[in-house]
Amino acid sequence: MARMHSGKKGKAGSKKPAVKRKPTWLRYSNKEVESLIVKLAKAGNNSSQIGLILRDSYGIPDVKVITNKRICQILEENKVQTKLPEDLIALIKKDIDIMKHLETNKKDMTAKRGQLLTESKINRLVKYYKNVGRLDASWKYERKDAKLLIG
Repeated sequence: MARMHSGKKGKAGSKKPAVKRKPTWLRYSNKEVESLIVKLAKAGNNSSQIGLILRDSYGIPDVKVITNKRICQILEENKVQTKLPEDLIALIKKDIDIMKHLETNKKDMTAKRGQLLTESKINRLVKYYKNVGRLDASWKYERKDAKLLIG
């Protein structure tokens, strides 16, 4: 797949194993994995960090194979999910960083273009999350209030 805002090719990524069954060496049950996820979420980790911690520290290669649910679904069931989706938060943080850079470097037109592209990605993602129902229909991204959203 191509990049979003340039004519370049996409980056290659790693692929998950084709076999979708629970490894025989895994010693955790469904309930234990779910309780670990909830505990890590209450400690302040987002879903991608939880996946990395489970993989690196606990030796759990894939949560969905074990529990038949994604990490986000488990967080939603236990009501510990964040108000804003994780990818939207990352884009808002990127926009804040570009805003700080442009305060000190007012003539940096490359950064100005990056800010426009980032804001368009944010608006596209907000539109998707409104259609899916993850965000309120009246929710709107405003750059001046961005620091308050992430807070």
